[in-house]
Amino acid sequence: MLSTVLILAILSGIAVTVYANGLANGTNTESGIMPNYGGCLGGHGFGRRGFEWGPESITVSQEYKDKVINITKNDSDVQNLLANGYNITKVRPIINTVVEADGTVTMKATTAVVVLKKDTTGRAFVTVNVEEGKITRIEVLTKTVIEK
Repeated sequence: MLSTVLILAILSGIAVTVYANGLANGTNTESGIMPNYGGCLGGHGFGRRGFEWGPESITVSQEYKDKVINITKNDSDVQNLLANGYNITKVRPIINTVVEADGTVTMKATTAVVVLKKDTTGRAFVTVNVEEGKITRIEVLTKTVIEK
């Protein structure tokens, strides 16, 4: 039992680090805005001062990225964002870790977050259910600066 808990803690730590690194790279550093991915990690974001981000330790295959991008581009709301100057900049898998009753641990990236940017004025975070091949959430953040 103790070894199962230890393995789960280690794997969860890896998954959280990878996911958190994706959040840090998706952060609007000029305004300190942090997206809330609605349920991922309990829906809590990490602030820049509250967590040190390490180097990315997961390699994502080009085939996985292409699959996620194709699903993303087939959504009409994403097509509108792309037509309005947004560009796809990152694909971040969300890795789920499951520990079975016998202690078997499996990890699978069934969901991904695609980051879109529009110069310095906007970001969009698109949550993709890879298994179902559909978009489940789009969060658009914009920044307006009025200089006087």
